Amino acid sequence: MIDLHPESKSPLYEQLYAALADEIRQGLRAPGTALPGRRTMAAQQGVSVNTVDAAYQMLAAEGLAEARPRSGFYVQKTYGMLHSRPVSPAAPPPDSPLPGEAAPRYDLSTGSVDTALFPARSWGRIQKELLYQRPELLQRGETQGDAPLRTQIAHYLSAYRGVVCTPEQIVVGAGIEYLLGCLAHLFAGGCAAVENPGYSRTRAVLQNNGIPCTLVDIDRDGLSADELEASGANLCYLTPSHHFPTGVTMPAPRRAQLLTWAAARPGRYILEDDYDSEFRFDTRPLPSLQGMAGPEGPVVYLTTFSKSLAPGIRIACMVLPQGLLARYRQDFAVYANTVSRFEQQTLCEFMAGGYFTRHLARMRLVYKRRMEAFAAALRAALPGVILGSVHSGLHFLLTLPGAGGEAAMVEAAAREGVRLRGLSEYYLARPELCRPDTVVAGYSALKEEDIPAVAAALARAWRP
Repeated sequence: MIDLHPESKSPLYEQLYAALADEIRQGLRAPGTALPGRRTMAAQQGVSVNTVDAAYQMLAAEGLAEARPRSGFYVQKTYGMLHSRPVSPAAPPPDSPLPGEAAPRYDLSTGSVDTALFPARSWGRIQKELLYQRPELLQRGETQGDAPLRTQIAHYLSAYRGVVCTPEQIVVGAGIEYLLGCLAHLFAGGCAAVENPGYSRTRAVLQNNGIPCTLVDIDRDGLSADELEASGANLCYLTPSHHFPTGVTMPAPRRAQLLTWAAARPGRYILEDDYDSEFRFDTRPLPSLQGMAGPEGPVVYLTTFSKSLAPGIRIACMVLPQGLLARYRQDFAVYANTVSRFEQQTLCEFMAGGYFTRHLARMRLVYKRRMEAFAAALRAALPGVILGSVHSGLHFLLTLPGAGGEAAMVEAAAREGVRLRGLSEYYLARPELCRPDTVVAGYSALKEEDIPAVAAALARAWRP
């Protein structure tokens, strides 16, 4: 009997999956043995069959279990148990708990999503049908990703983001980091300008792959074309639709200036990360830079399904300009695609059946309601608070003059059980440019019923 906690923030299927995964990794369930039937497990745990099925499908997707037609799920051999050795601790990413930091009651980090919104029933049903009906998906697929999925992505990007491309220009990969590694190979010998503040991970990935990076400060319209020209870089990594963490949306005139910069010399390219473009609550976002430049233009478009579906579903894609496509195919022809074909085809069917657009519409409504409730609660509990980046993305910039400064705000919030990060942590250089008394508060994983308690906790933490 596995202990499940209905009152937990984690869905029951995730709790069941995590418990079974631990048992398998620890060798408590021997390779080759059958997991209890779904109805049997559901009866034992007092949960629905769908809950058990979702947990089993997650085990299968991770390679911890194997689904056998008309037989059930069987434990797979886990090679990670064969060789155990101590590992030096790595530095925590920005949204991870710091050493010695207790698990918070309320997590306002920006890297999480509300897993309760994941369309587990429809996703699981599609994946189950594919497992039984499409054995050819066990074979190796196309290097750039399966053609039907690339066709669906092209249709979606054209309709919703103004991207102008053919399915042949799309490359599917397991996360933005992997795709940036591919691009670093194509741009070997170049230098990239990255936004400050911004993602330290982006700079690390590029530099780890041999692309030196220079930092360019953003202003109220995003990255400046004049500053970019002065940097000497021939590559530019941008988040024009929704800059992280400031939330700046780059206006059309600035976009045109950057395209002019890219077109001025051969070998210049813009890497456009369309971060959080799905979540805009007042108006539709501006069309992509790639759409403004066209399929032959000097823009590589990148996007991921991590926020729209889940971070654990490692599916991202890039759209290569025609001029880079032949080079990519020449250099990466022998590479296998890094995304499971079952995951690819599940997403393909999910998009083709209209589930994806309906899912996004539902998420926008839920997150908009949550944003409005959280903003109202914060304004009521914290007189004088200033909220920025409210109507797009899934986080606020929260400024409270007189609260003692950013570091004191973060520490005081932690004592009240609220985890968030200071804005200066995202400045890769010149933190003195950071707006004072400002923290980054994400609400994507915040339950609506917890909003009053979070606002009250922050009021206690930051009370003069």
